[in-house]
This record gives sequence, C-alpha cells and structure tokens, in this order.
Amino acid sequence: MDTTLTHDTPATAIPSGEALTLSAGASVYITQTLGGNVTVRTDRGLFRIAAEHTGALAGYTPVVEAVNVVAGTLSEQAIWAALKTCFDPEIPVNILDLGLVYDLAIDVLPDGTHSVEAKMTLTAQGCGMGPVIAEDARQKIAALPTVSAAKVHIVWDPIWTPQMISPEGRKTLGLE
Repeated sequence: MDTTLTHDTPATAIPSGEALTLSAGASVYITQTLGGNVTVRTDRGLFRIAAEHTGALAGYTPVVEAVNVVAGTLSEQAIWAALKTCFDPEIPVNILDLGLVYDLAIDVLPDGTHSVEAKMTLTAQGCGMGPVIAEDARQKIAALPTVSAAKVHIVWDPIWTPQMISPEGRKTLGLE
C-alpha cells in the first residue's frame, strides 16, 4: 500500500537497527504489517515503524492482535501467545515459528507478581535489528497480567539454522 507520513515519525532502519526520523510528507510503501509494527520501504530503504507511531501513516488502519488471557492470571501459554505476535520486520513469520526463542522461565515473586525471562537468538549474528526484536518481545511479555518484570536475552548457542523453522513457518515462507 502506498501512503505518506502525516508527521515526522520515529523509525528504525533495517537491517542496521539505527534509530532515525522519517520526515512528514515522505512517500512510503507498506511491505509488512505484522505484530502491530509496520515495515515500510522508501527511496532510502526499509524501515520499521513501531505500533505506537503507525498513526502517522495516512489511510492506514492498524490491526490489533489481541492475546487471549484470563484477566489477572498468567500462564506459560499466554506468554507463548504473546511472543507469537513478534515478528522480524523483514520476514513474515513470527519469532516462535522462526525457531528464535530457546527458553522461557517464569518466577513467582513474593508479592504474587511474576518475573519472566526468555532467551532468544537471531537469524544472523550481525543483525542490527536484534535489540529491536528483543525489546518488542519484552514489551509484549511485560504487558501480560501480573508480569512485573520481563527480560529477553539474546544468545548465540545454539546457532540458529533454517532447520529450526516450524512446519507452519516453512509453509508461510514457501519452503515446503
């Protein structure tokens, strides 16, 4: 979808991960709208616009991806569901189906809230978008009921390979 930016908009350059501002009036082409964030192409390259800034895209209506959780409760299933709404801005497959999330730990704190830590990797060690993707995952975990602390660690062991992509992810990518 071709559109323009209605006002100056914070964005992240892909794949470098550099934070910058796209100018009001810039012409952009929306290439991906998954997980609430939007990937756009401009004459300067690809950029990720975070969900909270997509209002700058003229004519774009955000799709809200809700995670079904029983109010006030937390489950491992709810965390996995939240992580399934996180996407690499260049790949139309969520980080779970890409095989990027290696570990999940949930601790109950003395006040009854929860601390959640996840370990994930990236498809390439030099990916500048790694901290952006990890922060997206952290924010989605932190937004779940009773989560008072969330951390997402990027790890490199084991090294990711395409064989880690789930059957669903392989189908989306046309690798079946």
